[in-house]
Amino acid sequence: MDHGALVGLLVAAAAAGWVDAVVGGGGLLLLPALLIAAPGLALPVALGTNKFAAIAGTATAAVTYARRTKIDWWLAGPAGVLAVVTAGVGALLAGVVPAGAYRPVVLAVLVGVALFVTLRPRLGVVAEPGKRTRGRVVVAVAVAGGLIALYDGLIGPGTGTFLVLTFTAVVGADFVHGSAMAKLVNAGTNLGALLVFGSAGQVWWSLGAAMAVCNVVGAALGARMALRRGSGFVRLVLLVVVLALVAKLGFDQWVA
Repeated sequence: MDHGALVGLLVAAAAAGWVDAVVGGGGLLLLPALLIAAPGLALPVALGTNKFAAIAGTATAAVTYARRTKIDWWLAGPAGVLAVVTAGVGALLAGVVPAGAYRPVVLAVLVGVALFVTLRPRLGVVAEPGKRTRGRVVVAVAVAGGLIALYDGLIGPGTGTFLVLTFTAVVGADFVHGSAMAKLVNAGTNLGALLVFGSAGQVWWSLGAAMAVCNVVGAALGARMALRRGSGFVRLVLLVVVLALVAKLGFDQWVA
């Protein structure tokens, strides 16, 4: 890899850390950047290296949020533990399930998310504690730690975004607290997938370490900005990231 490609990749890693810390979706930047910078890299190795960089950023963001805001550990804790297991299962299936098999479904879900957030301008801006019933907590844990974590292990663009929407729509968290819980669960998904990819020798450790440093810097800045600017700012970034994901997946589906 030449120096120009490496510099571009490290800048992308920092930007991805920022996006991930605010609302998720950093994989939209980092995974394509990695594949462009190292065009001969096998997809499982790219996924494993991406997870190595991403876990450093999500863990940093999770610690930053935990220090500065209240986290619902009874919800985020079980979801995060479950996510380690299910993301590992997803990583085992990463080379078996083709991207085209789930891309149309994810694209349809993202379009629905964009419409849902747009048509409900109060969603996530103010917390709705009345939504936090025992049944809804169980659903949120199952969706976040099960379905979304499994998807993240498979390939995972937009995982953090899906997690934030789960916590806001299902249990009524505001966007800042939803993003804080999402970082904890996302750290679990990254850990589960990394354990599988690492044990299979599918991680470029030296490159991943350099990317991780930049990802941490971006994540720390992003988490602090989200906490300082509040839920309205996170909502705006969420919509931008969802629309970018729709554009990227739509291009992959019908143009590429």
